Amino acid sequence: MSIYKLSFKNLKRRKLRSALTMLGIVIGVATLVLLIGAGTGMQSYMKEQTETMMGDISIYNSTGGAFMGSSGDAYINNKTVSMIKNMSQLYDIKEETQFTTEINRTPIYVLGINNWDQVKFNGTPGVVVDQSLVDKFGYKIGSKINIKDKDFTVTGITKETTGMGMGLLFLDVGKAIPLNENKVTSITASAKGDPESAKKDVESQVPGTKAMTQSDFTKQIDDMMSGIMLFIGAIASIGLLVGVISIVNIMLVNVTERTREIGVLKAIGFTNREVLGSILMEAGLLGFIGALIGLIVAAILLQLGIIFLGPLQDVNLAYMLPTWLVLAVVGGATLLSVLAGLYPAWRASRLNVVEALRYD
Repeated sequence: MSIYKLSFKNLKRRKLRSALTMLGIVIGVATLVLLIGAGTGMQSYMKEQTETMMGDISIYNSTGGAFMGSSGDAYINNKTVSMIKNMSQLYDIKEETQFTTEINRTPIYVLGINNWDQVKFNGTPGVVVDQSLVDKFGYKIGSKINIKDKDFTVTGITKETTGMGMGLLFLDVGKAIPLNENKVTSITASAKGDPESAKKDVESQVPGTKAMTQSDFTKQIDDMMSGIMLFIGAIASIGLLVGVISIVNIMLVNVTERTREIGVLKAIGFTNREVLGSILMEAGLLGFIGALIGLIVAAILLQLGIIFLGPLQDVNLAYMLPTWLVLAVVGGATLLSVLAGLYPAWRASRLNVVEALRYD
């Protein structure tokens, strides 16, 4: 009998014990994949959206840009906008603005945009309200909505939200800028040459501005997520470590229970190396099978999360389960399990044949 068949046979002989041992690996791997997969998916999604939604460079007021509740000084003024539009290094220049207002004492966050690909909604572009406004005021496509004393017709409804208890309204930037006293929050543009050179030209030639390239945004995302991922990975790895420790315990128990059996194997010609390999193979199988089951469980849970969050985040499983993560988790769990079985396997291989046969 080969060591491979022997390893499978030993797992099958103690089905409940093997299943309970693998359960620790399953829980550890599932937790690890869930947390890291969610973080990886968020990181990949944010980077992809950054690349698809913005131009080569984005330009803000040097204070960092205007956002909800910002003062007028945080916006890009008309003179600065004109200077940027006259720069020969830039083309396809687009303005965006954002501001807050109220509808019947309900705070509303208004986003004036020109790229409607960044919003997922039902209807047509133009005037898109979020579900909270629909629920509160009964808006539907075709309804009239008054923003700063100007009437508009609702053209779409989105499930996106500010997450801060405010209503959310998307407007064509051409309609939004006049409502915000012609104040511009940011400008995106394509560069005729190197985006880094265009960035330096903007900041040196246009006072009071700060420019960022796609690479700058990507680096910000990586820097922000790296610390989060490290923390998440450390916490999730504790569960996997507990599962690996359980393998050490179970393999020691197995070796003790099978002392006489190991003596018989040696007596019929199994070498120390073959006994060692058999125990290591058994430990590795526990880790490998447990990792695969944990991976499947995590994938199912992630997919369920996507189904519920899909309308909001527009993500897919490929974001959350990249190939490197799958290989790292399965390979890592298997390797750790083999290492966990190293001492029990070494102990089994060193058993004296006569003493092992006499063991009761």
